[in-house]
Amino acid sequence: MRRKTFAVDIDGTITENGGGRIHLGALNSLRHIKKMGHNVILVSGRSSVEAYLLGVFGGLDTVGVGENGGCVTYGTNQHHLIGNKEKCVEALSLIRTKIDNVREKPVFPRMTEVVLERTFDIADAQKITQDAYMDVVLADSQYAIHINSAGIDKTVGFKEVMKKMDIRSEDVIAIGDSETDVPLFRMAGYSIAVGNAFDDVKSCAKMVVSSHAGDGVIEALDKLAPSLSEL
Repeated sequence: MRRKTFAVDIDGTITENGGGRIHLGALNSLRHIKKMGHNVILVSGRSSVEAYLLGVFGGLDTVGVGENGGCVTYGTNQHHLIGNKEKCVEALSLIRTKIDNVREKPVFPRMTEVVLERTFDIADAQKITQDAYMDVVLADSQYAIHINSAGIDKTVGFKEVMKKMDIRSEDVIAIGDSETDVPLFRMAGYSIAVGNAFDDVKSCAKMVVSSHAGDGVIEALDKLAPSLSEL
């Protein structure tokens, strides 16, 4: 069996339900997968720096794909910027003229995107930017609403890592919970949705587990364990 590469979301996937704290059992299971010789790479709507640091301190691969694919961090001062934050800021300014209660979320500084509180209907904001022919996309990660430059998604960022690490799509196992993970599900050789994922996200996954968030990751890895041990 060839080495597998796990592309794993953070919020809603390896966190404890609702609290944003890392589910230590899930992290331990992923660390075990890494010790077995497989790759474990965090692919998140959070900052790529946060994903990178969690990889470092969690004993996973020391690379982080963040900002929904807009930025990849390989080291302390090694950032590959793919998205265009200027376009996202312009879109935010327009949205604020049309919709009340649009607030930026207090997050780790972003290099390629804008992150907003989930205080408004994303469909309204999407229509505003589309009608204005703005070169951006809006997505709801369940953690926040993200404005990214057009063409950016988690697959775009992760493919940069695949090239660098010589990873084939058929060897990728994606694990996630939100619509921002769907592009990864479609690209990966195998995909897993945890129990708290929306139905439309689950419909795109090859495996759906019943347990939520970190417990779901443990459930999925337990089911995959017999085949993963063959490396």
